[in-house]
Amino acid sequence: MTVSTADTMLYLNGVSVAFDGFKAINELSLVLEEGEMRAVVGPNGAGKTTMMDIITGKTRPDKGEVIFAGNVDLTKHDEAGIARMGVGRKFQKPTVFETHTVEDNLLLSLKGSRGVFDLLFARRTKAEQARIDELLDLIRLGDRRSEKAAALSHGQKQWLEIGMLLAQDPKVLLVDEPAAGMTDAETMQTAELLRQVAGEHTVMVVEHDMDFVRALGVKVTVLHEGSVLAEGSLDHVSSNPKVIDVYLGR
Repeated sequence: MTVSTADTMLYLNGVSVAFDGFKAINELSLVLEEGEMRAVVGPNGAGKTTMMDIITGKTRPDKGEVIFAGNVDLTKHDEAGIARMGVGRKFQKPTVFETHTVEDNLLLSLKGSRGVFDLLFARRTKAEQARIDELLDLIRLGDRRSEKAAALSHGQKQWLEIGMLLAQDPKVLLVDEPAAGMTDAETMQTAELLRQVAGEHTVMVVEHDMDFVRALGVKVTVLHEGSVLAEGSLDHVSSNPKVIDVYLGR
C-alpha cells in the first residue's frame, strides 16, 4: 500500500518479526496521526518494546510497512538516521548527564548543537537561551536549573530527559513507562506534561499504570502476542472481554 497522507505520522501495516521462530510482532498494523498522543498497553511479552525497536531502526522487521511522516520508509534507515529525521525515544530508566547542571543538560541536547566545549564555555545565543528557558518552564525545573542533575528525584530526572529529547525537536516521541518509580504527584504532573507536548509532537506512550493512562485521556491500543487486540478509549478497551482475559484480569 502506498502511503501519502500528509497528516499520518506513523503508519505500520502488516509488520512481523520473529526471533528464533518466535513471532514477537505478528501482522501488526497501527496508525498515529500528526500531533496525536497514543497510549500502548499490554501484558509482558506483548511486543511493545519490539514495536518501538522497529520504529527506531534497532530491529528490522521480516515483513510489513513502517512509514514515517507520510512517505519515509523507516526500514531503509538505521537508528542514527531515524533519530536525525525526528524520531526520539525515551527509555524507562532516565539517562542524564548527572555531573552537569539541569540547564547544561538541555544545552547539550539542543538540535544542531556545536561541540561540548563550545556549548559549555562559549556565550550561548539568545535563541538558545530562550529555548532552554522555555523547556525549563515546560518540564517544571526552572527553579532547579543551576543544580546538578544528580540532585534531582527520579521523577524530575524523567522530566529532564523528556526535555532533553524535546530540545532535539523530534516529530515523534516514543516514551517507555514514564510513570515507573514516580510518586503519585509526579505521575499526575508527568501526564500533564505529556498532554502539553502532544499536538506539537506526535507521542506514543507505553505504560502499565492504568491510572496514568486514564490521566492521559487518549486513545489506547492494547497489544497481545505481537498484534493489536483492541483499540479505543480506556473505558472501551477495559470492558473488552479479551482484554480482561489476557491483561486486566491478571
